[in-house]
Amino acid sequence: MGRTRWDPGPSHPRLADAAVDVWHADLAAAVARGDGRAALSDDERERAARFARPEDGERWAAGRGILRALLAAYTGADSRELRFEAGPHGKPRLAGEERLRFNLSHSGDVALYAIALEREVGVDVELPRRAVDHVAIARRILGDDEAERLQALDPHEREREFLRAWVRWEAVLKCRGTGIGGAGAPSGGPEPWVEQLDIGDPAASALAVEGGPCAVRCWRWSPAAA
Repeated sequence: MGRTRWDPGPSHPRLADAAVDVWHADLAAAVARGDGRAALSDDERERAARFARPEDGERWAAGRGILRALLAAYTGADSRELRFEAGPHGKPRLAGEERLRFNLSHSGDVALYAIALEREVGVDVELPRRAVDHVAIARRILGDDEAERLQALDPHEREREFLRAWVRWEAVLKCRGTGIGGAGAPSGGPEPWVEQLDIGDPAASALAVEGGPCAVRCWRWSPAAA
């Protein structure tokens, strides 16, 4: 896998029909700056306050604020006026916006946002967590072939490859809009196209896009970008 180039994001982003934009944000920096908190709805503020650990709520609020800023930049709307609704399987979408599709994921202080026109997208990012039995999880979730492949690797490489396989799998589910609960359901259509993204070790990330291969434009978030 080649290294993904993350360029500074444009201040006035515009989507192309044959492209997906992916944004990479540092939530620790966003929390310190207070990015987007002023645009949050009352419900979002209440949700952030319900996290058991305050730092998790702060990261969630910063991530949501960045999402609002990005969607406002693409649509030309006021970030405070954006309203979200749930799709058929609970996947969030922007109320009143028929063409725009988006998805987000965060792990620790790393956040990714995928935005497209008329193509469902799913994005996932994962950082290593506590010690787990990667082979057992892979066998239960990803199948015997993946479990056997991981079993043959040394522990460090096994963790790395497990995370890469996991983010590909979860990005596909998020693209379909089913989440992990719908993993066993028939897809009812072609499999999404999947692209592995490089955001630097030890994180793993992947993008899934409906409708086959497309151009992927990778941007680095800053408050001045959108």
